[in-house]
Amino acid sequence: MTFYKKFSPFYNLGLFYFVISFILRVVLFFHPITQSSFTFIESLKIFTLGLISDFFLFIIAAVFLWLYLIFISNSKYNKPSGYIILGFLVALFAYVASGKSIFDEYGGALPKIVLIFIGLKTVLFALLLFLPKLRDKIRYWLFAFVMFLYVLLILQNGLSEYFFWNEFGVKYNFIAVNYLIYTNEVIGNIMQSYPVIPLFLALFLVTGIVTYFILEKSKSYINHIPAFKEKLKISAIYIVLFLVSLLAIPTLAKTENSKNVFVNELQSNGLYKFYLAFQNNKLDYFKFYKTLPNQKAFAILKQQFPTISGENTSRKIESDSAETHKNVVLITIESYSAEFMKAYGNEQNVTPFLDSLAQKSLQFTNLYAAGNRTVRGLEAVTLCLPPTAGESVLKREDNKNKFSTGAIFKQKGYNVKFMYGGDAFFDNMQDFYSGNGYQIIDKSSFAPSEISFSNVWGVCDEDMYYKAIKVMNVEGKQKQPFFNHIMTVSNHRPFTYPNNKIDIPGDIKSRDGGVKYTDYALRKFFAMASRQPWFKNTVFVIVADHCASSAGKTELPLDKYRIPAFIYSPNGKPEKCNKLMSQIDLMPTLFGLLHFDYQSKFFGQDVLKPDYKPRAFIATYQDLGLIKDNVLTILSPKQQVKQFKLQLDSKPGIAPEFQIYYSETPLKSERTDLVNETISFYQSASDMLKKKKYQK
Repeated sequence: MTFYKKFSPFYNLGLFYFVISFILRVVLFFHPITQSSFTFIESLKIFTLGLISDFFLFIIAAVFLWLYLIFISNSKYNKPSGYIILGFLVALFAYVASGKSIFDEYGGALPKIVLIFIGLKTVLFALLLFLPKLRDKIRYWLFAFVMFLYVLLILQNGLSEYFFWNEFGVKYNFIAVNYLIYTNEVIGNIMQSYPVIPLFLALFLVTGIVTYFILEKSKSYINHIPAFKEKLKISAIYIVLFLVSLLAIPTLAKTENSKNVFVNELQSNGLYKFYLAFQNNKLDYFKFYKTLPNQKAFAILKQQFPTISGENTSRKIESDSAETHKNVVLITIESYSAEFMKAYGNEQNVTPFLDSLAQKSLQFTNLYAAGNRTVRGLEAVTLCLPPTAGESVLKREDNKNKFSTGAIFKQKGYNVKFMYGGDAFFDNMQDFYSGNGYQIIDKSSFAPSEISFSNVWGVCDEDMYYKAIKVMNVEGKQKQPFFNHIMTVSNHRPFTYPNNKIDIPGDIKSRDGGVKYTDYALRKFFAMASRQPWFKNTVFVIVADHCASSAGKTELPLDKYRIPAFIYSPNGKPEKCNKLMSQIDLMPTLFGLLHFDYQSKFFGQDVLKPDYKPRAFIATYQDLGLIKDNVLTILSPKQQVKQFKLQLDSKPGIAPEFQIYYSETPLKSERTDLVNETISFYQSASDMLKKKKYQK
């Protein structure tokens, strides 16, 4: 058999991918949503450079096919190597099945997925080992299955790109990434919007037919398995092409520079755009959301901030009292919903310490998280601006030298640190906080003797607090005050923590246990802190980063964004602030309590000021919400706007200020004033980030 036929699985699948890509471009080229005419040069660019990009993309995507094909052989089933490999697979399966593997640290479905994969691999290897007479048939059907999967993915991607273009007029962007995150909602939307059953039946039928023809053209590979030297040649050629592709794809992407956006979109490769969406983490507000003239948006914003001028939020914050430079410790608690606390109706007694601390603090009873992930909570308390479309600023490339709470503390002469019990590179925290002037204390800063317990997320909260006390004892001896932002980790799946600390064992992986242990660790922290000389001169700010879950019956269920927040000062008077407020308002309110004078760009406000107008921001990656006047206004891609009347669903035995459940009924007549105000907030925040006006 000639050597080039050894590549038959690659070039047959590749040819099919090019055909689908070409057909897709033609369809999108003439699609009604493609409201543009193209010159001959533009058309040539779309199809030639586009198909060249597709070629290199297919090389990258074929890496799994290469790995599969390169390991097909008969020699590995010989004695004793076959039995050694089988023994290794069985041992690996037993390790994962034990429930104590590294995969169990992550929790969720991952251990089951890995177990199923290894189990199938073990069974198939055993069949091929012990049934040599059936080996060729089994191998053929495995080969057919791999080819079927590739054909299915190529066809499914083509359909997905078509439907995405049909809806948004672009190739994949961050919304497509978002669709993977909110799988349940997306599947529900697809089920309601398209004839799913006929569509998938047709998809599988076409996949089966195409796979049959590709198999007929490619089966020579398994009928005449390449020798070891031939596999080396195949691998050498593939690796060279793979490396060239890694350079070629981004180089070709740079040629997508036409003034006609449709030319760039049609030329681009959808899968590479999907990858870039992960990297860039942005969703252009001005392209996908309802807008106002920029001047009008900032004019409406001026109603909130009367002293601003122009298209920014810069204004002077002045106090009528002398500044108080107390130490500040901000603790953002992982996944701590308001509903965990006794005051909000919880009867499980999982937050006894926070329940008691609330009675001694300035308690914000009606505060909403900005988003539903840790990075959104960190963004809210650090940058104090509304959650913009796409990924959090923390994970964007342009995330440094921002106007932040840390910057204000530094202006006032504070030492500024971010403390995290895990590896701060996770979620780009290291890059963000170090790039904004914070010193990082994370797991890498711990000596082995300082770690009593850790899981995949990092050291337990107790260990983090012991470390924080050590650091603050050193800081307390210096002439400068300190601001330390601590992010907890223990209330996170897999909910493992040291045993014999609370009445729920740490190895049963219970959400209630994670909550209660977090509360227990906080009690120990305050017990230790209260014995330190710096304690009485320190203000403690405690707030959740987000709720434990964001899923609900509506797009933005209010109860899934309600979080506890307190400001505790030793010997301070307990108070309640029942005003509707946002997570972004917490630190500006603290600055007000400390009587700081500063030039502010924050969208967050001091809620204790008499001119504060109650409102709250809640959002996913693409739905941007404003709560005001018992109305929830939501801005969504495709310039969509929805408004809901909020009706309190009171629960018996709970004080009015701690009621968290609301029914959301579509508003019968639009509140245009609230629509414009919502647009004003989100558009101006997006504009300032885009034009780099939110720098310190």
